[in-house]
Amino acid sequence: MKLHFLLFIPIIFLPLVHSTHHDYSDALSKSILFFEGQRSGVLPRDQRMQWRADSGLSDGRSIYDTDLTGGYYDAGDNVKFGFPMAFTTTMLAWSVIEFGELMPPNELRNALVAIRWATDYLLKTISQPNRIFVQVGDPYMDHNCWERPEDMDTARTVYAVDAPSPASEVAAETAAALAASSMAFRSVDPWYAETLLRSSDRIFQFADNFRGAYSDNAHIRDGVCPFYCDFSGYQEVIEGNMYNLQSYKASADSFMCSLIPDSSSSHIDYTPGGLIYKPGGSNLQHTTTISFLLLVYANYLERTSQTVNCGNLIVSPLSLRTIAKKQVDYILGDNPMGLSYMVGYGNQFPQRIHHRGSSLPSLKDHPEFIACKEGSDYFNSTNPNPNVFVGAIVGGPGEDDVYGDDRADFKKSEPTTYINAPFVGVLAFFAANPNLS
Repeated sequence: MKLHFLLFIPIIFLPLVHSTHHDYSDALSKSILFFEGQRSGVLPRDQRMQWRADSGLSDGRSIYDTDLTGGYYDAGDNVKFGFPMAFTTTMLAWSVIEFGELMPPNELRNALVAIRWATDYLLKTISQPNRIFVQVGDPYMDHNCWERPEDMDTARTVYAVDAPSPASEVAAETAAALAASSMAFRSVDPWYAETLLRSSDRIFQFADNFRGAYSDNAHIRDGVCPFYCDFSGYQEVIEGNMYNLQSYKASADSFMCSLIPDSSSSHIDYTPGGLIYKPGGSNLQHTTTISFLLLVYANYLERTSQTVNCGNLIVSPLSLRTIAKKQVDYILGDNPMGLSYMVGYGNQFPQRIHHRGSSLPSLKDHPEFIACKEGSDYFNSTNPNPNVFVGAIVGGPGEDDVYGDDRADFKKSEPTTYINAPFVGVLAFFAANPNLS
């Protein structure tokens, strides 16, 4: 007979720098504020990131004579990539759907504003029949320059896909982003929610026209889609809507077990300091997304008094939340470096992030134009960035828990929207539940 043990503390890691308390509410506010620093287009009067100004005002006009202003630059460059923006939007919306009721009213409003900044743009990308605009900006020219988005004079090339050319992945993710955002807005702006839902239905209808294999690994960045789909499907199961979807639970359970170091099925790597780690750079995108999934699944399990069977271990919802909390606390400073990987949070955080707008002086401080190559002096400087990009979460340390605070090491020092987006929901949960027991 197999013996099963109820797992509450999944693993004991090497000694870390521990804090007695993290201000998750402060981190939540800053994680949402970050998105204002990534805005493209005409900035609103209530813009809080004062070192940013209007940019990308002619986007879409050059070839297609259409308005593609707005949206977000996805990282430290000045390109608008459709797929990561759609993923970011999906995760922001899902954060509000799952954890919005835990957010203070003002932060819920700010989160919805961040979502709408993206969805208003995504609606523009599907404004023409059987065509989807998937990118604005030439990435090669852009990445060869180091200049403020307000100054950029590189080609704002528009990339579009017309049916029947393959674009199923970005079309489906855009539809998912609009559908999820519709749910997030349903109670506060029914008209806008309906607009998003109808647009989502429409793009789903013609998504099949964009022929191409829609792989499980393409729906959400870096293979998260199977778990997103499994979790969504399992939610239907536990809510009693579709009892024929029990296979979703088995697949989602398998993923959860892969996060338990003591489980026989474990295959996710951890750093010596306890951080979930996947090779390839920008590691914290995996950490924040997986932490979000841990919390979402823990909620689903708790609603039905269920656990996860990991062979020799029975894993409770509390166990999943404990793993997520360790990841959150690591990011906020409980790590061998004693460094918060969120800029502006805590006493020690990255000073030289790989981000053009942050590393170059603002228009207020330096109104003169800074050309493409003139920005190299700022890039190569060892000085801290002049504009503290509050809320930005960088790519994070290496597999040895070491972070060098080097602007040139973009794999570690570049912030992205898709690192921050899932962390919004995670921080909302822990702001409301700071002491797990």
